[in-house]
Amino acid sequence: MAYVPGAVLIAALVAGCSAGTEGDASATDSKPGTLAASAAPPGRYRTLPEACRAIPLATLKDLLPGAAQLPEAQQEQVYEGTPSGTFDTDRRVGCSWKSEAADASRSVTVDFERVVSYDPAVSDDDRAREVYAKKEEAADLPSVSLPPDDTEKEPGKGAVSPEGSPTGKPGADGKTDATSVAGADPGSSPSGDTGAGTGDTADGGTAGSPAENLRPRVLDTLGDSAFLDDLLTPAGSTAQHRTVSVVFRTSNVIVTIRYTAQPAVPTEVPDSKELQEKAQALGEKLVDRLSE
Repeated sequence: MAYVPGAVLIAALVAGCSAGTEGDASATDSKPGTLAASAAPPGRYRTLPEACRAIPLATLKDLLPGAAQLPEAQQEQVYEGTPSGTFDTDRRVGCSWKSEAADASRSVTVDFERVVSYDPAVSDDDRAREVYAKKEEAADLPSVSLPPDDTEKEPGKGAVSPEGSPTGKPGADGKTDATSVAGADPGSSPSGDTGAGTGDTADGGTAGSPAENLRPRVLDTLGDSAFLDDLLTPAGSTAQHRTVSVVFRTSNVIVTIRYTAQPAVPTEVPDSKELQEKAQALGEKLVDRLSE
């Protein structure tokens, strides 16, 4: 049997181990970029706008008409807005404005949320869709109204019962929610009385006239997905106020707008049509703002 010096044997073993290691590393890296290729793409937005500067001054003046009655120094304070307290301004920012006048008070709030998915298999956009869907579900929007020809169908179909009473979904107190009745104005009561005692509907038309669709609903022309909610305090409240909310998603950012009006006269009902139009117009401006 041939004699092999110890030093030579150790050198051979070390060389063999090194070769094996290099071979394993080569095999492991044989498909570079595999993990990166399988990761879902990031969202379009990496930052959020400065919330208190997101609404143009001219738009704020239109949303808060009562501010024009204030001294100049107070007007500037109103238009400056109050930023929302957040833990991470890279992920969420917001701002609110409020004006009070002798005849009414109005306020507007905007909230920007940038959704980030921490699952490499789920994109930021897909995660944002899930978050938005939960918000829309929580709003509990009424079902699509039936065509006019179906208004005489049996109760429970969103039509009018033979007795003439609305058949919308009952609220938590067991009362009928007028906003779920087909074609009903969200600010009107089941009998069509707005609380003002004049017989006028909240959209400015007369009771019984064809009304525009002012119910809470999905919006098809704002961002990637959007919906509008419209809530009025119950009749009999000492100060009725209406809040119109517009929530929309564009890529991985979800924006929530809340526009509230409260007249000084308890029996006066805020105009649903006006508030909805202004809230939607603000939503369109914020979509453009995000696209800049």
